[in-house]
Amino acid sequence: MAEVDLSELTAALPGGMVVTDPDILAGYRQDRAYDPDAGTAMALIRPTTTEEVQTAVRWCAARRIPIITRGAGTSLSGGSTAVDGAVMISTEKMRDLHIDTATRTATCRPGLLNAEVKAAATAHGLWYPPDPSSFEICSIGGNVATNAGGLCCVKYGVTTDYVLGLEVVLADGRALRLGGRQLKDSAGLPLTKLFVGSEGVLGIITEVTLRLLPPQAPASTVVGTFSSVTDASRAVLAVTAEIRPAMLEFMDSVTINAVEDMLRMGLDRDAGALLVAQSDAPGPAGAAEISIIRRAFESNNADEVFTTDDPVEGEAFTAARRAAIPAVEKLGSLLLEDVGVPLPSLPDLIDGVAAIAADNRVMISVIAHAGDGNTHPLIVFDPDDDDESVRAQRAFGQIMDLAIELGGTITGEHGVGRLKKEWLPDQVGPDVMALTAAIKGALDPHGLLNPGVLL
Repeated sequence: MAEVDLSELTAALPGGMVVTDPDILAGYRQDRAYDPDAGTAMALIRPTTTEEVQTAVRWCAARRIPIITRGAGTSLSGGSTAVDGAVMISTEKMRDLHIDTATRTATCRPGLLNAEVKAAATAHGLWYPPDPSSFEICSIGGNVATNAGGLCCVKYGVTTDYVLGLEVVLADGRALRLGGRQLKDSAGLPLTKLFVGSEGVLGIITEVTLRLLPPQAPASTVVGTFSSVTDASRAVLAVTAEIRPAMLEFMDSVTINAVEDMLRMGLDRDAGALLVAQSDAPGPAGAAEISIIRRAFESNNADEVFTTDDPVEGEAFTAARRAAIPAVEKLGSLLLEDVGVPLPSLPDLIDGVAAIAADNRVMISVIAHAGDGNTHPLIVFDPDDDDESVRAQRAFGQIMDLAIELGGTITGEHGVGRLKKEWLPDQVGPDVMALTAAIKGALDPHGLLNPGVLL
């Protein structure tokens, strides 16, 4: 590939903003999906304003140079993997934030971490609910790009439910403002929602207006241990048939032991599965929900059920669930799944994953936002063992095939990225793929934004 003259771009942006140091570029090649096919960008740009993003995009558009948008680099689907010869625009330095207590909104740049927005909202007596397990290290821009979920989303919804407005830079450098601080808005097509979850293929998000809520009420926690994952998954259905808990999380035996190895908090190593549920309903309503959860666990053969109103104890079990992926990562390299099914199919999905693990002779740890049917099978393998790598990749595809067969999805919250796009047509069908391509073509006719993602 011929070398591209970057002098005009460098001159148009503040000094030092265009980075070509090979050592720095190497650090931006991959995200947390560790895509082995990652390339190397020709340059990295870390803008601080929308105008600087526009300058970079217009320069790339005039030369038909691909653009990769990257937030905090925590994508688990290869959504921000570098491409050879592309320009990478990292939003990490776009960090302005304003809380408006009158409208209960936060207007922020995409580089803010989820945890920082939460903390700022809390300081003003408000709450930003979406809480991915990686909330301490993932960015708001990435959350919006993938429509991220989290532990409390069974009751409070996912990122799109809190996005009121966006500023987006299109592939030709135009900047659009969509939505705003108003809580209700039916003017025109719902374009704001079009960009939420679009994984950077339609535009670059440079500002987000988020809806905030009053603080969450103190939660009570119920923990149940089960001999089998089947009993635990049936207990999930028993709970959700009656209430919508504030949290309902699942860990299998592999996960329990990995977390116990890391945290040493006294989890039952002999348990086949662990459920962590919470209710934040006030007063008698909360007591009634806790009673329903306990009854659901006990009637589905829980070996032990533990209840606490102590927020510190409750947070310890929440922390255990959040630690699941880092804990399992200590067992080997991971292929991270993100499949979801309608709740009645959850037991079939969990049992099916166990069968796939046995058939392929690979270890698969299963964690789940069980209350909304979103599971994370974690395939553990040795990348230096060619045979095991092949079996792990085969299991990866079979799990997505299973989710589709059960009427589910190949991704509940991580996005399709580059790693799952092969299976997207099987889920949505040719007509939806054609419509997706038409929308992409209308907004990015030269295919410059995040090439290789989704399509």
